Amino acid sequence: MDLTLAGADTLLPFILVGFAAQIVDGALGMAFGIICNTLLVAVMGMAPARASANIHIVETFTTAVSGISHMLHGNVDRRLFLRLLIPGLIGGVSGAYLLSNIDASAVKPFVLGYLVLVGLYLLIRAATLRHRQAKPRVVEPLGLIGGFLDAAGGGGWGPVVTSNLLVQGVEPRRVVGTVNAVEFFLTAAVSATFILELGVRDFATATIGLLIGGVAAAPLGAVMAKRIPVRVMLVLVGIVLTLTSAYGILHTFLF
Repeated sequence: MDLTLAGADTLLPFILVGFAAQIVDGALGMAFGIICNTLLVAVMGMAPARASANIHIVETFTTAVSGISHMLHGNVDRRLFLRLLIPGLIGGVSGAYLLSNIDASAVKPFVLGYLVLVGLYLLIRAATLRHRQAKPRVVEPLGLIGGFLDAAGGGGWGPVVTSNLLVQGVEPRRVVGTVNAVEFFLTAAVSATFILELGVRDFATATIGLLIGGVAAAPLGAVMAKRIPVRVMLVLVGIVLTLTSAYGILHTFLF
């Protein structure tokens, strides 16, 4: 399939995927990159570095809209934002450079396995315990690792950072809002690195479709994050994290 041929019929599937992925990402703080990366690499056959570059170009726009929406709804914790920002940028630029020059996929199954366990833990916690709010102790390492995996794997910032901050007891809507706000700066830096390393080529139909759908859905996620109850948020994050990570593991070993 030629991704460079634009048309209403060709764009529509990507618009729908971008819209759905951004609704999930805006409300739960994760999954846009994973959903889109799975589509572009596993279904459309795009090279991992090119897919990650396209996704981050799209996310530069979607996270800008999403971040502003979360700020307007009071979902952003400024202190947490600053603690995540610099480590996230360092990790993201490093991951983009590495993926552009070598194959960094060997570690991916181990990361996905860890995320499956985190997802299951969140489900157990939602079912058996109350979510007790607490100040996060481990933040900067999460930003560094999340940024690196996001660029090197085409998605990972939300699953790594959001899930671990929830485990530490941070208020869910502030986790989602802050993670989305930082992600704008991360995706801008990662996109710039990919462009420098790979050049500007085939701005694909897939990217245009994902961009249209993602930007249209971005404001809605902030509203949902503010209104979803804490226990429901933990369950939804646990389900999305477990299923997407498990699928990634199966795809890695079977295809």
